[in-house]
This record gives sequence, structure tokens and C-alpha cells, in this order.
Amino acid sequence: MGKLICLGDSITAANRLFSPGGLGEGYVSMLPPLLPGFQIVNKGVDGFTVSRILQNIHTDCINLKPDFVTIQVGINNIGLMMNTDRSAPQQRRMLADYVSEYTEALRQLTKCATAKILLLEPFVFPYPAELANWAPYVEELSGHIRELADIFGCEFLPLHRLLNQEAKRLGFSEVTTDGIHLTRHGHACIAQRLSKKLAGMV
Repeated sequence: MGKLICLGDSITAANRLFSPGGLGEGYVSMLPPLLPGFQIVNKGVDGFTVSRILQNIHTDCINLKPDFVTIQVGINNIGLMMNTDRSAPQQRRMLADYVSEYTEALRQLTKCATAKILLLEPFVFPYPAELANWAPYVEELSGHIRELADIFGCEFLPLHRLLNQEAKRLGFSEVTTDGIHLTRHGHACIAQRLSKKLAGMV
């Protein structure tokens, strides 16, 4: 079916550097049986932000000549906004910068590659409760990413509401380990929906 490159932060990486085959222990590692015929490459990196995706877009993606690309990024950007004692105007500027960097990453990717692109929505859980303050910014960034998907002809995979509904149904500890990262069940939720979306893009 083609080469799939998965870009992202630690949610995508999921210990890939220490796993057989380099696919990690998260949703990317669950894709091969769901997407037979795909060559899957995990390029997630712990701590990556939108700017780091942009900085590495050629070495991690374009130069590898992918047929499909997924991008899962944004929660580390929100963390920087919320955990660095920034004023509200500074937070607004940071969010605008994130959108500009995401835009440039997609501009370069669509200019230099013919891959079909799927953008994964950032997500956060109110577990612990203080992370509920992050949710409005996550949702705002998600709205911008959805708009960018339309502008650049990419697909968009909504995850924030879906994963939170699953957490409310089963209990947050069944889906997330710390309000940001996922349990195996949380990763499986992404893998199932991601694989269906990608299969429809072939």
C-alpha cells in the first residue's frame, strides 16, 4: 500500500528507540495488523513541539519519500504555555506562533512530497484536575489544525472528545496514565480509528 511515516511527540514515540522494530509500544505499534501492506515508520520523538516537527520535516519525513504521513503534535506546546508563568497576551502570541509553524510544516510537506497527510487532533484529560485548564487551548489549537487540514487538503482525525468520552465511560485511569499520555487501551482507541481513516485514504 505504501510507506507511512508517523511524526509526533512522546505519544507517538512510545519508547520506539528501545523497542524491536522501532515502532514503540503505543498506537503506531498496533497499526501493522490493521494496515497490511503498509511499511510503517515511527519518527515520534519525546518532547517534540510543532517547531521541532518543522525543523526536522525534511530529514524525518520528506527525504524518506513517504506515501502517507500522520502528524500528532501540540500538547507539549500547550504545556509550554501553561507551565512557564506566561501572561495571557504572551500565551496568545505563543499560540499564534504554533499555528504559523504548523502552517509552514504543511507548506513544505505539501510542496516537496506527494504524500497523503492525516493530522491527529491534540488531546488532554482533566486527570489530574488542573489539566482541565489546558482544555480550552487544546480545543482552540485543534480548531486551527482542522482549518489547516482544509487549506492544505489533508485529512483530520478528531480525538479529544472521543478519548475523553471513553475515559468517562471506563474511568480515566483506563485510558490515560497522567492526563496526557495513554494506557494501552487509549493507544488502541487511536490505532483503530487511525487505521480506518488511512484505509479510506488509499
